[in-house]
Amino acid sequence: MTDRPGPDPLGATCPAPLEEGTRVLLGHGSGGQLSAALMRDVIGPALAAASDGGPLNDAAVLDVAGARLAFTTDSFVVSPIAFPGGDIGELAVNGTVNDLAMMGARPVAISLAYVIEEGLSFDELRAVTASVARAAAAAGVRVVTGDTKVVGRGAADRLFVNTAGIGVVPDGVSLAADRATPGDVVLLSGPIGLHGIAIMSVREGLEFEVEIASDTQPLHRLAAAILSAAPGAHVLRDPTRGGLASAVNEIAASSGVGIVLEEDAIPVPGPVRAACEMLGLDPLHVANEGKCVAILPEAEAAAALAAMRALPEGEASAVIGRVVADHAGMVTIRTLVGSERIVDMLVGEQLPRIC
Repeated sequence: MTDRPGPDPLGATCPAPLEEGTRVLLGHGSGGQLSAALMRDVIGPALAAASDGGPLNDAAVLDVAGARLAFTTDSFVVSPIAFPGGDIGELAVNGTVNDLAMMGARPVAISLAYVIEEGLSFDELRAVTASVARAAAAAGVRVVTGDTKVVGRGAADRLFVNTAGIGVVPDGVSLAADRATPGDVVLLSGPIGLHGIAIMSVREGLEFEVEIASDTQPLHRLAAAILSAAPGAHVLRDPTRGGLASAVNEIAASSGVGIVLEEDAIPVPGPVRAACEMLGLDPLHVANEGKCVAILPEAEAAAALAAMRALPEGEASAVIGRVVADHAGMVTIRTLVGSERIVDMLVGEQLPRIC
């Protein structure tokens, strides 16, 4: 007689897990630890001879014919393509504008490319394109070139959008993920978690007492206000995939510094906090699409905070932490009960397809 279980009467099997490091997983697109590993171990080494090897910023800054230009590209695969607070078209424009803004650039122009799955209705395509036009006009950028491809049913998820953007970087502006310095103050432009929870609510059919809408919005005016008030600013970053936790961990690692956050200072809307508690999520890992982290010298923090709060997109700005020399490359948070814990980058895939 044996304790070994017999065959599963339903015929189910337990497949062997994929050998780690051999194939791309959904979590490699999360913006967290797996995304960092994908770039560090696979993509980065393959591009070593063709890249400058610098820190991974939101955009590259290039000297072209005497001008400093910021250049970025992004792809948007959010599902569903429309959600509370926006749609994939508005998200694509704002996301591209924000990548330029995080380098201190004044956005000038963007490209727009569609990968359309056969069967998408013309009405949906018109609605997304109209959103692109409205968002571009609101941000003051032009759509100057693009492309359209159509793939068969099942080869895409209705609509994927790719963009590239260029902007002009003023003289004297030098922002990068590796410039955070001990003694710097960490500012956040407003409440976190709205975009990721908004996407999950429609994707999973969840209903909350109040509607949670995406925070997608352009941040170039906010970035310009920060730089005007704090010309010595070191880092701007929009905490999108992987949330606030992943963004500040990337900065700490690139700069070789520690960052200490204050839990009671980080604005988390009540409905987002409740949704996260119900779903077992950490608000620090939930995606945002209209927030800015600014790291700058303490002497300029008060002026920068006042400038941020003077704009609608920054009216809830707060000081949320400091850069320290201790525990280089690590982020910690002082909790509400007075303890201190490590804040890791997102592991795996918490909210797939959020941008």
